[in-house]
Amino acid sequence: MTLYSPPQSPLDIIYDDHEIIVVNKPSGLLSVPGKGEHLADCLLSRVQAVFPTALLVHRLDRDTSGVMVFAVTPHAQRHLGLQFEKRFIKKTYVARLWGVVAQDSGEVDLPLIVDWPNRPKQKVCHETGRKALTEWKVLSRSEYETRMQMFPKTGRSHQLRVHMLALGHPILGDPFYADGAAQDFDRLMLHAHRLRLKHPDGGKSHQFTAPLPF
Repeated sequence: MTLYSPPQSPLDIIYDDHEIIVVNKPSGLLSVPGKGEHLADCLLSRVQAVFPTALLVHRLDRDTSGVMVFAVTPHAQRHLGLQFEKRFIKKTYVARLWGVVAQDSGEVDLPLIVDWPNRPKQKVCHETGRKALTEWKVLSRSEYETRMQMFPKTGRSHQLRVHMLALGHPILGDPFYADGAAQDFDRLMLHAHRLRLKHPDGGKSHQFTAPLPF
């Protein structure tokens, strides 16, 4: 794991009201505090500095950027948490992958479990892994890489990163699952591009987008 040196960019607020706060998380910033004072700086603490009642609903990996939603009230936290649990929330990610993916679309249905000797890495395990499903669609190809849209149907840790590795096309810049030239990028090329949810006050559907940074 590299030394933790989170970006000091200003908080990028996409939307806020009396129930929810939606922000664009930068790559390199933890979603929640890690263990130890040196890992205290995180998106949750930065959001709470502006919105003191903000509550955590879900997380993104430290190196993943993009849309994250926070609750303003306990009611909203319960409402949104249930939507994630029931898989009502629709998530769209965009990534740049190593190599050229031949098919135009498909899915990866491989169960995942923590790789205990190599934590926080995850691995595919058909015996004890938890179900993990990712649908994907190619957006474009170049000589050495593929730009892909991904739609996770489950929310396992490192799911998209391990599933793309299982396809034979790790995400560019991944410090855990890529190697060699595929790792030689200034960030993980994975971005939570869009999030669709039902608003905790009234249930109306809302979609939020964070512009692509790569």
